[in-house]
Amino acid sequence: RRYQSRIPIHYNAVSFTEFLIRAYARLMAARAEERELYKPSEKLFEPLRIPQGRLLTGPGPSNCAPRVLRAAGRQVLGHLHPEFLEVMDTVKAGLRYVFQTTNSLTLAVSGTGHAGMEAAFVNVVEPGDQVLVLHSGVWGSRAKEVAERCGATVFSLIHAPGQVFTLHEIAQGLQKYRPEVLFACQGESSSGLCQPLEGLGKLCHRYDCLLLVDTVASLGGVPFYMDKWGVDVVYSGSQKALGTPPGVAPISFSHRARAKMASRKTKVHSFYFDMNWLAKYWGIDGQQRVYHHTAPISSVYAFREGLAMMAEEGLESSWKRHRENAELLWTGLEKLGLDMFIRDKKTKVTYCYRCECTKWYQLEGAVQLCDEKA
Repeated sequence: RRYQSRIPIHYNAVSFTEFLIRAYARLMAARAEERELYKPSEKLFEPLRIPQGRLLTGPGPSNCAPRVLRAAGRQVLGHLHPEFLEVMDTVKAGLRYVFQTTNSLTLAVSGTGHAGMEAAFVNVVEPGDQVLVLHSGVWGSRAKEVAERCGATVFSLIHAPGQVFTLHEIAQGLQKYRPEVLFACQGESSSGLCQPLEGLGKLCHRYDCLLLVDTVASLGGVPFYMDKWGVDVVYSGSQKALGTPPGVAPISFSHRARAKMASRKTKVHSFYFDMNWLAKYWGIDGQQRVYHHTAPISSVYAFREGLAMMAEEGLESSWKRHRENAELLWTGLEKLGLDMFIRDKKTKVTYCYRCECTKWYQLEGAVQLCDEKA
Protein backbone atom coordinates (compact mmCIF):
# COMPACT_ATOMS: atom_id res chain seq x y z
CA ARG A 1 0.00 0.00 0.00
CA ARG A 2 2.90 2.30 0.77
CA TYR A 3 4.12 2.24 -2.86
CA GLN A 4 0.73 1.64 -4.55
CA SER A 5 0.38 5.20 -5.81
CA ARG A 6 3.80 4.95 -7.49
CA ILE A 7 3.02 1.79 -9.48
CA PRO A 8 2.27 2.50 -13.15
CA ILE A 9 -1.17 1.20 -14.31
CA HIS A 10 0.34 -0.99 -17.06
CA TYR A 11 2.55 -2.99 -14.54
CA ASN A 12 1.72 -6.72 -14.54
CA ALA A 13 2.22 -9.03 -11.56
CA VAL A 14 5.86 -9.76 -12.43
CA SER A 15 6.69 -6.10 -12.83
CA PHE A 16 4.92 -5.33 -9.56
CA THR A 17 6.97 -7.97 -7.74
CA GLU A 18 10.23 -6.58 -9.14
CA PHE A 19 9.16 -3.09 -8.09
CA LEU A 20 8.56 -4.26 -4.52
CA ILE A 21 11.93 -6.00 -4.40
CA ARG A 22 13.73 -2.87 -5.57
CA ALA A 23 11.78 -0.71 -3.14
CA TYR A 24 12.60 -3.02 -0.26
CA ALA A 25 16.29 -2.97 -1.21
CA ARG A 26 16.30 0.83 -1.22
CA LEU A 27 14.58 0.83 2.19
CA MET A 28 17.16 -1.57 3.66
CA ALA A 29 20.00 0.49 2.20
CA ALA A 30 18.59 3.62 3.81
CA ARG A 31 18.36 1.87 7.18
CA ALA A 32 21.94 0.59 6.82
CA GLU A 33 23.14 4.16 6.26
CA GLU A 34 21.34 5.18 9.44
CA ARG A 35 23.14 2.42 11.38
CA GLU A 36 26.58 3.14 9.88
CA LEU A 37 29.24 3.97 12.49
CA TYR A 38 30.79 7.40 12.58
CA LYS A 39 33.98 7.38 10.57
CA PRO A 40 37.32 7.77 12.39
CA SER A 41 39.30 10.95 11.98
CA GLU A 42 41.74 10.90 9.08
CA LYS A 43 44.39 12.09 11.57
CA LEU A 44 44.37 8.65 13.18
CA PHE A 45 45.82 7.15 10.01
CA GLU A 46 48.79 9.51 10.10
CA PRO A 47 52.01 8.80 12.04
CA LEU A 48 52.31 10.34 15.51
CA ARG A 49 54.38 13.51 15.19
CA ILE A 50 56.08 14.80 18.33
CA PRO A 51 58.95 17.34 18.17
CA GLN A 52 62.25 15.70 19.10
CA GLY A 53 64.90 17.35 21.24
CA ARG A 54 62.70 20.19 22.45
CA LEU A 55 63.92 21.86 25.63
CA LEU A 56 61.04 22.51 28.03
CA THR A 57 61.64 25.67 30.04
CA GLY A 58 58.22 26.23 31.57
CA PRO A 59 57.31 25.49 35.21
CA GLY A 60 56.38 21.93 34.18
CA PRO A 61 56.41 19.41 32.72
CA SER A 62 60.17 19.21 32.44
CA ASN A 63 62.37 17.15 30.15
CA CYS A 64 62.69 13.54 31.23
CA ALA A 65 65.98 11.64 31.22
CA PRO A 66 66.19 8.87 28.58
CA ARG A 67 66.43 6.38 31.44
CA VAL A 68 63.06 7.54 32.77
CA LEU A 69 61.43 7.32 29.34
CA ARG A 70 62.84 3.84 28.78
CA ALA A 71 61.35 2.74 32.08
CA ALA A 72 57.92 3.93 30.94
CA GLY A 73 58.23 1.69 27.87
CA ARG A 74 58.79 -1.51 29.84
CA GLN A 75 56.37 -4.45 29.83
CA VAL A 76 53.00 -3.50 31.31
CA LEU A 77 52.06 -5.66 34.30
CA GLY A 78 48.81 -6.12 36.17
CA HIS A 79 48.13 -3.73 39.01
CA LEU A 80 48.39 -6.57 41.58
CA HIS A 81 51.20 -8.58 40.01
CA PRO A 82 53.92 -9.25 42.63
CA GLU A 83 56.54 -7.55 40.45
CA PHE A 84 54.48 -4.38 40.26
CA LEU A 85 53.77 -4.43 44.00
CA GLU A 86 57.54 -4.49 44.50
CA VAL A 87 57.83 -1.38 42.32
CA MET A 88 55.16 0.29 44.48
CA ASP A 89 57.12 -0.55 47.63
CA THR A 90 60.24 1.03 46.11
CA VAL A 91 58.22 4.16 45.29
CA LYS A 92 57.02 4.42 48.90
CA ALA A 93 60.58 4.19 50.17
CA GLY A 94 61.78 6.75 47.61
CA LEU A 95 59.06 9.19 48.60
CA ARG A 96 59.92 8.94 52.26
CA TYR A 97 63.43 9.95 51.22
CA VAL A 98 62.47 12.97 49.09
CA PHE A 99 59.90 14.13 51.67
CA GLN A 100 62.42 13.47 54.48
CA THR A 101 59.89 11.61 56.60
CA THR A 102 59.33 8.30 58.34
CA ASN A 103 55.56 8.47 57.81
CA SER A 104 54.19 5.05 56.86
CA LEU A 105 51.21 6.59 55.03
CA THR A 106 53.33 7.82 52.14
CA LEU A 107 52.36 6.87 48.59
CA ALA A 108 51.71 8.12 45.06
CA VAL A 109 48.18 9.08 44.05
CA SER A 110 47.20 8.21 40.49
CA GLY A 111 46.81 11.65 38.95
CA THR A 112 48.56 14.99 38.55
CA GLY A 113 49.42 17.52 41.25
CA HIS A 114 45.80 18.62 41.34
CA ALA A 115 44.88 15.06 42.32
CA GLY A 116 47.34 15.37 45.18
CA MET A 117 45.70 18.60 46.32
CA GLU A 118 42.23 17.08 46.27
CA ALA A 119 43.41 13.89 47.99
CA ALA A 120 45.02 15.95 50.75
CA PHE A 121 41.94 18.09 51.42
CA VAL A 122 39.20 15.47 51.11
CA ASN A 123 40.88 13.25 53.69
CA VAL A 124 41.63 15.76 56.45
CA VAL A 125 38.77 18.22 55.87
CA GLU A 126 35.08 17.51 56.36
CA PRO A 127 31.94 19.68 56.40
CA GLY A 128 31.99 22.23 59.19
CA ASP A 129 35.78 22.39 59.52
CA GLN A 130 37.58 25.71 59.35
CA VAL A 131 40.52 26.10 56.99
CA LEU A 132 42.98 28.98 56.82
CA VAL A 133 44.69 29.55 53.46
CA LEU A 134 47.88 31.54 52.91
CA HIS A 135 46.86 33.18 49.64
CA SER A 136 49.48 34.98 47.57
CA GLY A 137 48.92 33.49 44.14
CA VAL A 138 47.09 30.96 42.00
CA TRP A 139 47.55 27.98 44.31
CA GLY A 140 46.17 29.69 47.35
CA SER A 141 43.09 30.52 45.29
CA ARG A 142 42.84 26.92 44.07
CA ALA A 143 43.23 25.53 47.61
CA LYS A 144 40.39 27.78 48.80
CA GLU A 145 38.15 26.41 46.04
CA VAL A 146 38.94 22.79 46.89
CA ALA A 147 38.46 23.29 50.64
CA GLU A 148 35.08 24.97 50.06
CA ARG A 149 33.98 22.01 47.96
CA CYS A 150 34.80 19.82 50.96
CA GLY A 151 32.24 21.79 52.97
CA ALA A 152 34.76 23.78 54.98
CA THR A 153 34.50 27.38 56.08
CA VAL A 154 37.54 28.97 54.49
CA PHE A 155 39.41 32.05 55.67
CA SER A 156 42.36 33.61 53.86
CA LEU A 157 45.39 35.63 54.76
CA ILE A 158 46.03 37.57 51.56
CA HIS A 159 49.27 39.05 50.28
CA ALA A 160 50.12 40.48 46.91
CA PRO A 161 51.87 37.95 44.66
CA GLY A 162 55.53 37.57 45.58
CA GLN A 163 55.25 38.53 49.27
CA VAL A 164 55.99 35.95 51.95
CA PHE A 165 53.92 35.44 55.10
CA THR A 166 55.77 35.95 58.38
CA LEU A 167 55.29 33.67 61.39
CA HIS A 168 53.88 36.66 63.28
CA GLU A 169 51.19 37.24 60.64
CA ILE A 170 50.31 33.56 60.54
CA ALA A 171 50.12 33.37 64.33
CA GLN A 172 47.62 36.24 64.33
CA GLY A 173 45.52 34.39 61.75
CA LEU A 174 45.61 31.15 63.73
CA GLN A 175 44.59 32.96 66.90
CA LYS A 176 41.76 34.77 65.13
CA TYR A 177 40.24 31.92 63.09
CA ARG A 178 41.25 28.80 65.07
CA PRO A 179 41.29 26.57 61.96
CA GLU A 180 41.63 22.79 61.89
CA VAL A 181 43.89 23.04 58.84
CA LEU A 182 46.33 25.68 57.56
CA PHE A 183 47.32 25.58 53.87
CA ALA A 184 50.66 26.89 52.62
CA CYS A 185 52.24 26.61 49.17
CA GLN A 186 56.02 26.27 49.38
CA GLY A 187 56.61 26.94 45.68
CA GLU A 188 54.08 29.40 44.25
CA SER A 189 54.71 28.94 40.53
CA SER A 190 52.54 31.90 39.50
CA SER A 191 55.05 34.32 41.02
CA GLY A 192 58.18 32.25 41.68
CA LEU A 193 57.87 32.72 45.45
CA CYS A 194 59.31 30.23 47.93
CA GLN A 195 57.38 30.50 51.20
CA PRO A 196 59.59 29.80 54.25
CA LEU A 197 58.21 26.87 56.29
CA GLU A 198 60.64 26.50 59.16
CA GLY A 199 58.84 27.01 62.47
CA LEU A 200 55.40 26.91 60.86
CA GLY A 201 54.55 23.35 61.90
CA LYS A 202 55.39 24.03 65.53
CA LEU A 203 53.27 27.17 65.40
CA CYS A 204 50.28 25.32 63.91
CA HIS A 205 50.48 22.55 66.50
CA ARG A 206 50.40 25.14 69.27
CA TYR A 207 46.91 26.02 68.03
CA ASP A 208 45.91 22.36 67.46
CA CYS A 209 45.97 22.90 63.71
CA LEU A 210 47.29 20.66 60.93
CA LEU A 211 49.81 22.08 58.46
CA LEU A 212 49.07 21.12 54.83
CA VAL A 213 51.74 22.05 52.28
CA ASP A 214 51.82 22.14 48.47
CA THR A 215 55.29 21.24 47.12
CA VAL A 216 54.34 20.62 43.48
CA ALA A 217 56.78 23.23 42.13
CA SER A 218 59.44 22.87 44.80
CA LEU A 219 60.03 19.23 45.80
CA GLY A 220 63.51 18.15 44.75
CA GLY A 221 64.51 21.70 43.83
CA VAL A 222 64.65 23.37 47.24
CA PRO A 223 65.13 21.96 50.75
CA PHE A 224 62.09 20.33 52.33
CA TYR A 225 61.99 18.47 55.66
CA MET A 226 58.56 17.08 56.47
CA ASP A 227 59.32 15.65 59.89
CA LYS A 228 61.82 18.29 61.00
CA TRP A 229 59.45 21.13 60.07
CA GLY A 230 56.35 19.46 61.54
CA VAL A 231 54.40 19.26 58.28
CA ASP A 232 51.27 17.11 58.68
CA VAL A 233 50.17 16.67 55.07
CA VAL A 234 52.24 17.24 51.96
CA TYR A 235 51.58 16.57 48.30
CA SER A 236 53.55 17.17 45.14
CA GLY A 237 53.71 16.40 41.42
CA SER A 238 55.96 14.17 39.37
CA GLN A 239 56.62 16.41 36.38
CA LYS A 240 58.69 19.29 37.72
CA ALA A 241 61.97 19.11 39.67
CA LEU A 242 61.59 15.33 40.02
CA GLY A 243 61.93 15.07 36.23
CA THR A 244 59.35 12.40 35.40
CA PRO A 245 56.17 12.48 33.25
CA PRO A 246 52.95 13.94 34.68
CA GLY A 247 50.42 11.54 36.14
CA VAL A 248 51.67 10.66 39.62
CA ALA A 249 51.10 12.75 42.76
CA PRO A 250 53.28 12.00 45.81
CA ILE A 251 51.54 12.45 49.16
CA SER A 252 52.28 11.83 52.83
CA PHE A 253 50.33 12.08 56.10
CA SER A 254 51.73 12.46 59.62
CA HIS A 255 50.42 10.63 62.69
CA ARG A 256 48.54 13.79 63.67
CA ALA A 257 46.86 13.90 60.26
CA ARG A 258 45.94 10.22 60.47
CA ALA A 259 44.39 10.77 63.90
CA LYS A 260 42.24 13.53 62.40
CA MET A 261 41.21 11.19 59.58
CA ALA A 262 40.34 8.39 62.03
CA SER A 263 38.05 10.71 64.01
CA ARG A 264 36.02 11.83 61.00
CA LYS A 265 32.27 12.03 61.54
CA THR A 266 31.56 11.68 57.83
CA LYS A 267 32.88 9.48 55.05
CA VAL A 268 35.55 10.83 52.74
CA HIS A 269 33.36 12.15 49.93
CA SER A 270 35.71 10.89 47.21
CA PHE A 271 36.05 7.12 46.87
CA TYR A 272 38.94 7.49 44.44
CA PHE A 273 41.01 9.60 46.86
CA ASP A 274 39.95 7.86 50.09
CA MET A 275 43.18 7.05 51.95
CA ASN A 276 41.48 4.23 53.81
CA TRP A 277 41.25 2.38 50.50
CA LEU A 278 44.50 3.66 49.01
CA ALA A 279 46.41 2.56 52.12
CA LYS A 280 45.17 -0.99 51.56
CA TYR A 281 46.09 -0.96 47.87
CA TRP A 282 49.58 0.36 48.66
CA GLY A 283 50.10 -2.10 51.51
CA ILE A 284 50.58 0.60 54.16
CA ASP A 285 51.53 -0.77 57.60
CA GLY A 286 51.72 -4.26 56.14
CA GLN A 287 48.03 -4.41 55.24
CA GLN A 288 46.96 -7.09 52.80
CA ARG A 289 46.70 -5.61 49.31
CA VAL A 290 43.15 -4.87 48.24
CA TYR A 291 42.11 -3.81 44.75
CA HIS A 292 41.02 -0.19 44.62
CA HIS A 293 41.77 0.99 41.09
CA THR A 294 44.11 0.23 38.22
CA ALA A 295 47.24 2.27 38.78
CA PRO A 296 48.92 3.99 35.80
CA ILE A 297 51.48 1.20 35.53
CA SER A 298 53.86 2.82 33.02
CA SER A 299 53.78 6.18 34.83
CA VAL A 300 54.68 4.46 38.10
CA TYR A 301 57.62 2.74 36.36
CA ALA A 302 58.90 6.11 35.16
CA PHE A 303 58.35 7.72 38.54
CA ARG A 304 60.22 4.92 40.29
CA GLU A 305 63.19 5.49 37.98
CA GLY A 306 63.12 9.23 38.63
CA LEU A 307 63.22 8.59 42.38
CA ALA A 308 66.14 6.22 41.85
CA MET A 309 68.04 8.96 39.98
CA MET A 310 67.28 11.42 42.79
CA ALA A 311 68.62 8.96 45.36
CA GLU A 312 71.79 8.41 43.30
CA GLU A 313 72.42 12.13 42.98
CA GLY A 314 71.43 12.89 46.57
CA LEU A 315 68.88 15.45 47.72
CA GLU A 316 71.47 18.01 48.81
CA SER A 317 73.24 17.76 45.46
CA SER A 318 69.93 18.23 43.64
CA TRP A 319 69.09 21.28 45.72
CA LYS A 320 72.57 22.70 45.04
CA ARG A 321 72.35 22.03 41.29
CA HIS A 322 68.98 23.77 41.04
CA ARG A 323 70.28 26.74 43.04
CA GLU A 324 73.44 27.15 40.95
CA ASN A 325 71.58 26.90 37.64
CA ALA A 326 68.92 29.30 38.89
CA GLU A 327 71.48 31.89 39.87
CA LEU A 328 73.14 31.64 36.44
CA LEU A 329 69.77 32.21 34.79
CA TRP A 330 68.87 35.10 37.08
CA THR A 331 72.18 36.80 36.24
CA GLY A 332 71.66 36.30 32.52
CA LEU A 333 68.10 37.62 32.60
CA GLU A 334 69.17 40.73 34.47
CA LYS A 335 71.86 41.38 31.85
CA LEU A 336 69.08 41.35 29.24
CA GLY A 337 67.32 44.11 31.15
CA LEU A 338 64.75 41.89 32.84
CA ASP A 339 64.03 42.48 36.51
CA MET A 340 63.18 39.46 38.64
CA PHE A 341 59.70 39.68 40.11
CA ILE A 342 60.97 38.24 43.41
CA ARG A 343 63.84 40.49 44.50
CA ASP A 344 65.07 38.49 47.49
CA LYS A 345 66.98 35.41 46.31
CA LYS A 346 66.25 33.66 49.60
CA THR A 347 62.53 33.56 48.77
CA LYS A 348 62.82 32.54 45.12
CA VAL A 349 61.85 29.07 43.98
CA THR A 350 64.83 27.69 42.06
CA TYR A 351 62.61 25.73 39.69
CA CYS A 352 60.47 28.51 38.17
CA TYR A 353 60.82 32.26 37.78
CA ARG A 354 58.84 35.32 36.88
CA CYS A 355 60.36 38.41 35.31
CA GLU A 356 59.24 41.97 34.73
CA CYS A 357 60.25 43.68 31.49
CA THR A 358 61.90 47.06 31.87
CA LYS A 359 62.23 47.25 28.08
CA TRP A 360 59.72 46.57 25.34
CA TYR A 361 59.82 43.07 23.92
CA GLN A 362 57.67 41.36 21.29
CA LEU A 363 56.65 38.46 23.52
CA GLU A 364 55.10 36.26 20.83
CA GLY A 365 58.18 36.49 18.65
CA ALA A 366 60.48 35.82 21.60
CA VAL A 367 58.59 32.67 22.52
CA GLN A 368 58.65 31.46 18.91
CA LEU A 369 62.41 32.09 18.73
CA CYS A 370 62.97 30.12 21.94
CA ASP A 371 60.98 27.20 20.50
CA GLU A 372 63.07 27.25 17.34
CA LYS A 373 66.36 27.41 19.28
CA ALA A 374 65.20 24.63 21.63
